[in-house]
Amino acid sequence: MMLNHQALEEETRDLGFGTVVIEQSRRRLLNRDGSFNVERHGLGWRSTLSLYYSLLTMSWLQFVLLALGAYLLTNGLFALAYFLCGPGALEGGIRAASTGERFLQAFFFSVHTVSTVGYGHIVPVNLAANAVMTLEAVVGLFAVALGTGLVFARFSRPLARIVFSRTAVIAPYRGMSAFEFRIANRRRNQIVDLEARVLLSRLELRNGEMKRHFYPLELERERVSFFPLAWTIVHPIDEDSPLWGVGQEELRESDAEFLVLLTGMDDTFSQKVHARSSYKAEEVVWGARFQNIFERTSPDAHLAIDVSRISDIQPTVMRSEAATT
Repeated sequence: MMLNHQALEEETRDLGFGTVVIEQSRRRLLNRDGSFNVERHGLGWRSTLSLYYSLLTMSWLQFVLLALGAYLLTNGLFALAYFLCGPGALEGGIRAASTGERFLQAFFFSVHTVSTVGYGHIVPVNLAANAVMTLEAVVGLFAVALGTGLVFARFSRPLARIVFSRTAVIAPYRGMSAFEFRIANRRRNQIVDLEARVLLSRLELRNGEMKRHFYPLELERERVSFFPLAWTIVHPIDEDSPLWGVGQEELRESDAEFLVLLTGMDDTFSQKVHARSSYKAEEVVWGARFQNIFERTSPDAHLAIDVSRISDIQPTVMRSEAATT
């Protein structure tokens, strides 16, 4: 009965990776950017393409370059179609003599058509050119509608741009030691009711089997109502902590990973935002503390932080017996 209760408790601590993943995978469960190290196969190329999701989640630079490339390619293809309609398919403007001039004339006519500018200097003449122009007009309407929707969706989708410190630390804390890492908001928006949840994942030998177990870490503070600057999240290592008496080498040998999940409310959009990351055992610095990143240029100036120094640490003397075990 006791074993069943322990197994049920372990299942509730599992974040949803599943028994097979947590027992057989030897890669980190969460990447530093919050993505997962679990792949899905057998869905077919159309299911795995996820073009709409990719267009929403790619960077703005990638999105602009992709949109520009698609715009030029579309106009190039329609220009080729006009070109193939024959030398007299388009009339007006400067008479094109060479093949290159004919193609450029067709390309710029395509730009006028797909953007619905229509300066009127060049017009299609034969039936084939008018058919291509009709098709392009329809494609242009759909392209403008889809492009507008994608840009609006990218602007209106709230994202938590949380900066995590590159490393976590085991630092002195009120006569003992503590596991700590630091976060800051990269954006100027306000996040309220930010809640942190940290779990320790490690391999342990039980009943002759090496299995991965999850331990929720009790934090000094699990929630902050306002998150304007930075927050150092602290787990005190007391006698009730799963890190009590655990040394640096033991943590590495057990393939330990600290999983971090953040949930808050974006005050601008009034919607929930999430952020996640993790720290492997080798990304935890022992006997160090974070440096002060708060600055004020004058006594009357606003308090500010230097986000670029969020990962700066300095060595310190550990007084806790648990940290030096």
